[in-house]
Amino acid sequence: MDKSKEDLLQGLLDREAIREAMYAYCRGIDRCDEAALRSAYWEDATDRHGAYSGSANGFIAHAVKARTNGPRMIHQVSNISIVLKGRHAAVESYFQAFQYDNDPQGKLRETFLCGRYADHFEKRGEEWRIAARTVIYDWMKEAPGPEGDEATRFGARSPNGRMKPDDAWYTLLGQAPFSTT
Repeated sequence: MDKSKEDLLQGLLDREAIREAMYAYCRGIDRCDEAALRSAYWEDATDRHGAYSGSANGFIAHAVKARTNGPRMIHQVSNISIVLKGRHAAVESYFQAFQYDNDPQGKLRETFLCGRYADHFEKRGEEWRIAARTVIYDWMKEAPGPEGDEATRFGARSPNGRMKPDDAWYTLLGQAPFSTT
């Protein structure tokens, strides 16, 4: 393979690795999967995320603790723009976050957030992860939580999303041929 094709192939592989890190972040935050969250960030990464600004480790600890109180969260990323410069990448990803949690008074609420992640990714060894993140908020709407319990609202629609390890995704990963044990 000539050099230009090798460079093109490597760029495609790098972009796909960056997208996979973004998806790991979403799964990690939604399913309270600390390992998935950590896999998206370098150990020395920073995160400016709403009221939080500091180390990614501090954000992850905060997020995992907060997620134990909320039954639902879904993050979706799209319009991922990746500018590669050697072992660095500037990445802008649009997000939509649907959150179902408790307000400060303990009442259920729904929050719809839209915005963008402005991420500095770094490639260390053969792995891409977030080195610095800034969350840019473009839209927010809050509403009271729905009436009735989960069983009434969802009816026969099951399984419902759960936290790790109780979610159906982790059940699938525990089965052959995906299980590593």
